[in-house]
Amino acid sequence: MKRFWREVTVERTGLGWEVALDGRKLRTARGVPQAVPTRALAEALAEEWRAQDEVVDSAGFILRDLADYAIDVVGPDRGEAIGRILKYAESDTLCYRAEPDEPLAARQREVWEPLLKACEQVHGVRFVRAAGVLHRAQPQATLGRLRARLDALCPFQLAALQTLASLAASLVVGLAALEPEANASALYAAANLEQDWQAGLWGWEPEAEARRGRKLAEFTAAARFAALARK
Repeated sequence: MKRFWREVTVERTGLGWEVALDGRKLRTARGVPQAVPTRALAEALAEEWRAQDEVVDSAGFILRDLADYAIDVVGPDRGEAIGRILKYAESDTLCYRAEPDEPLAARQREVWEPLLKACEQVHGVRFVRAAGVLHRAQPQATLGRLRARLDALCPFQLAALQTLASLAASLVVGLAALEPEANASALYAAANLEQDWQAGLWGWEPEAEARRGRKLAEFTAAARFAALARK
């Protein structure tokens, strides 16, 4: 598709903040107004449109796609969205460690324990840790408290959190990425600790390294989206 607009503007409307191309307000993939909760987020969406060259690159609309998902999918059924996100707590990667006598286990404790303990303290929960990959159920009280935390988030933060938790295979990491001043790169490195550990021993395979870079970019963008959506 070729670029068909000249001017990109941001307007305050009765629905929130909206982006307009040559005066025509944008709609989501499902055809409803693409209204977002903050001017900061709307300006970031506008910048994606302004940055396009004569031939439009759909890969340049990461924030737009998250906004569409928040409006079209999360907003109409928050309960379903929260249920999907909560599954990452049921099998959080930070809770599954190497055997205690392995060098990797020491590194996991060093990096993962502070994140887990911070989450436990902030949200008043307790996570079960396990050695190996066999599933260990988390306490229902923990899942209940985390559900209440998710229920307090707006659809835009939930959309970002689903991306964050999915890329990290960890709700603990995803929630940490929502905090003000969160270091997205460090959090993604924590979630990716096992792959980085193996790469440190044997070296990176080029495609795996490129894939890590793409996922880090997605993770960072989702964390930024959540911050911009915060009122």
